[in-house]
Amino acid sequence: MTRALKTQWHNLAFSGLILHEILDHPFEDETPQARLKQIGMMTILYTMTQAHQPLTLSNIVEITELTRSGAKETVDLLVRRGILKETMVKNSMGRGTARQFEISEEIRQKLSAFAST
Repeated sequence: MTRALKTQWHNLAFSGLILHEILDHPFEDETPQARLKQIGMMTILYTMTQAHQPLTLSNIVEITELTRSGAKETVDLLVRRGILKETMVKNSMGRGTARQFEISEEIRQKLSAFAST
């Protein structure tokens, strides 16, 4: 299979998996709008990951043009859901800390299992 086609299948598998994880497992206190924001955010975060960009709140705010609190709200739901893993790292100035995210190992395993079939 060509690399381009394999990449396209991988992207479709990721989209389907994220749709399933978010839409089929809603939180009790969650609105449909919040779920749609999470799906959109994951699309952006996946693209950032593919481009090897660090998933920090500052980078997410810069790309999405959301407010910091708006981005934080959506990202926090994805962390709560287990789709993203959060770690604390040094900020870009090296003096403080920053929240950095990555797609969780569980999601990566589900995706690799789906993509290999």
